Amino acid sequence: MANERVLSVSEAVRIAKGAVSAIPTLVVIGEVSGFRGPNARSGHCYFEVKDAESSLSVIVWRGIYAGCGFELKDGLRIQLTGSFDVYQGSGRLSFIVKSLSQEGEGRLRQQVAKLARKLEREGLMDLARKRPIPRFCTRVAVVTSLSGSVIEDVRRTLARRNPLVEILEVGCSVQGSEAPATIMRALDVAAAAHPDCILLVRGGGSFEDLMTFNDEALARAVAACPVPVVTGIGHEPDTSICDMVSDRRQSTPTAAAESVAPAFDELVSITQTRASRLAHAFGQTVALGKERVGVLSAELAKAMRGGLSSRAAQLDAYAARPCLTDPAAQLHARESDLAQTAERLQGAMPRMLRQQGATLAQSERHLRALPGRILRPFEAVMARSAGTLEALSPLKVLARGYAIVRDGRGRVVSHAASLARGQEVFVLLGQGSFVAQVSGIKTGNADGDVSTGDGSHRG
Repeated sequence: MANERVLSVSEAVRIAKGAVSAIPTLVVIGEVSGFRGPNARSGHCYFEVKDAESSLSVIVWRGIYAGCGFELKDGLRIQLTGSFDVYQGSGRLSFIVKSLSQEGEGRLRQQVAKLARKLEREGLMDLARKRPIPRFCTRVAVVTSLSGSVIEDVRRTLARRNPLVEILEVGCSVQGSEAPATIMRALDVAAAAHPDCILLVRGGGSFEDLMTFNDEALARAVAACPVPVVTGIGHEPDTSICDMVSDRRQSTPTAAAESVAPAFDELVSITQTRASRLAHAFGQTVALGKERVGVLSAELAKAMRGGLSSRAAQLDAYAARPCLTDPAAQLHARESDLAQTAERLQGAMPRMLRQQGATLAQSERHLRALPGRILRPFEAVMARSAGTLEALSPLKVLARGYAIVRDGRGRVVSHAASLARGQEVFVLLGQGSFVAQVSGIKTGNADGDVSTGDGSHRG
């Protein structure tokens, strides 16, 4: 004992805490006792979970509790997954929960509630998606077990309510692991027969017995069925996922059958009521039609009388016109008018001709004088231009004593050096021309000596 180490309380708690932390995650099943929570400030839950021999302090953090999907309460059997921890301040051992679920039926209900929330988010439970059931069904398919009392109840109910309803029975299993698949096949068979609606029904049972109708695949098949589906599963308190997604939910199979088959007496009463309403409406329509025909007939007769009176008045007015009462007088009046018009025209013609003749004479004088006035300025310009051209004319230069000399090819000779002695040239004067022969060539200026072409010069 003398060699044993003495620890403080804090050290001892730390050692215990370390030892407990080494314990792996555990799964614990027990009953809730002394539930306290959620805490108003933190939102955490505190309670004990116990069995017949022991109890264990439990802490469920706020986030874990919010996501569990059910409410904790005393007496509820639950399954906890978590690990141990020791609180340093008090040395208290607690079980810290990482996840929790209900045990037995509670766990199943938790799963069903989770599936219901999922399908609701997808819109499978929306009222807008659900299809109306025909008010007067004449062909009804029933999907259920053909060996139980449920099918007998449905047959009796439909026969009692309306014996004219045709029943198509499609058998299936309604309990057990294979039941969802057989029900889905039965729904396909029923829909292929094109009934007005399908009854999916089952008698009462425990929650576990009705779990078939909480199957996700079956629920989706019910929602996707091309024919409206009416469910009657279990008894009044029972509501399955299939009930939630069906087009109409009834509390029992009998209630489901009654809802799709109005009583025969009710149909007769409805038919009689509608026939009476139709006859009354028809009578009112006929009476209104007769009244309308009478009004239109009176209006037509009045319109015809008015039209005939108007036409008669017009004919009387036409008949009273002078052209019809005394045509000879009308012709005489027209002849007199024409004679007066002819006299006026004969008197006006000479005057009009004189006026037009004077106008034409004046226009003629104006036109004769117009070219002279227009051309006179241009005549002076042309005279000046002609004088200029005449002064520049080569003929004018020749008239002053000059001459133009051309060689035998007709080219103008401007340089004496281009000629040769004895060469004939053509000389153009102001008056006439002649042919000459070169006897000498002068290459200097006009006042210099003349070269004779043989080396001698003439002064």
